[in-house]
Amino acid sequence: MTQLAALQNHQVRLAKRPVGMVKDSDWNFTNEPVSEPGEGEFVVKSLMLSLDPAMRGWMNEGKSYIAPVGIGEVMRAGGIGQVIASRHPRFPVGATVNASLGVQQYCKISAADGSDKSAALIDLALAPAPKWLNALGMPGMTAYFGLLDVGQPKKGETVVVSGAAGAVGQTVGQVARMMGCRVVGIAGGKAKCDFVVKELGFDACIDYKAESVRDGLKRSCPAGVDIYFDNVGGEILDAVLTRITRHARIVICGAISQYNNTSAVQGPANYLSLLVNRARMEGMVVFDYTARFPEAIAAIAGWMSEGKFHSREDIVDGIEVFPAALQKLFSGENFGKLILRVAND
Repeated sequence: MTQLAALQNHQVRLAKRPVGMVKDSDWNFTNEPVSEPGEGEFVVKSLMLSLDPAMRGWMNEGKSYIAPVGIGEVMRAGGIGQVIASRHPRFPVGATVNASLGVQQYCKISAADGSDKSAALIDLALAPAPKWLNALGMPGMTAYFGLLDVGQPKKGETVVVSGAAGAVGQTVGQVARMMGCRVVGIAGGKAKCDFVVKELGFDACIDYKAESVRDGLKRSCPAGVDIYFDNVGGEILDAVLTRITRHARIVICGAISQYNNTSAVQGPANYLSLLVNRARMEGMVVFDYTARFPEAIAAIAGWMSEGKFHSREDIVDGIEVFPAALQKLFSGENFGKLILRVAND
């Protein structure tokens, strides 16, 4: 058995419910010794943590698809780590896992509370760790099932995705291309739009910082929008609703433009376009597809091995920079999937 008690676990805990943009004062940094695993438990050393827009919703009290993070609890985060001590038959020492680790250096996972059910062994020979938090992780699973199961694309249709240079948007656009669709992204800034078109192979990208989204849609989607994959909500969702086709499908994945509002969330003013066009707007939550993750991983990893699929990660270092790193998501500073690399003792 390893001498884990000599290790200190540096953690980030939620100090209070944020109002508006998350502030440094909303967090507490704590330390505690790492304890040995009991029967059916294993200890994971965190290597990389996923920073996602959904984290902002997890901090709020109220009904949602998942319970909020409690005041005083370690902030929830998915991540990649290595098993360093184990009394669990499926997770031997040395194994690499994808699990809900929290924003901390070490995490003990237990069969008793069922947390081992959401932990999965991963093969770093298939793809490096950052890819397992991007295209082969929750963002990729969200994109794959949100587009294919909810959006139901058909060859020749026009797919528009907002947040196109982000973690989910990257995969949505590339999977849509695999389905034979015309793909138009919406992103902020020339560098991101160039990346989306030149590296990911989108047919076009609208720079919402440089022009009206409505004007961009008229130019890039002359026949209208058959599928819209929405990651931002707000004014951009409203603009796309004015361009949808008959029987269009709108996939509601997120609304990052609304997460830090101090007033009510801005709903779609142009929702009657759904009626006129007999269109469908449907929300999706990736956890509904957990049992089917291997299907998506196999497909995306196959495209990667063939050189048909690319992803970009934005990696920052250190538990101590978590508050500032999280804010990058809402200011649009990150370029690609935002990942926190953990420095361990």
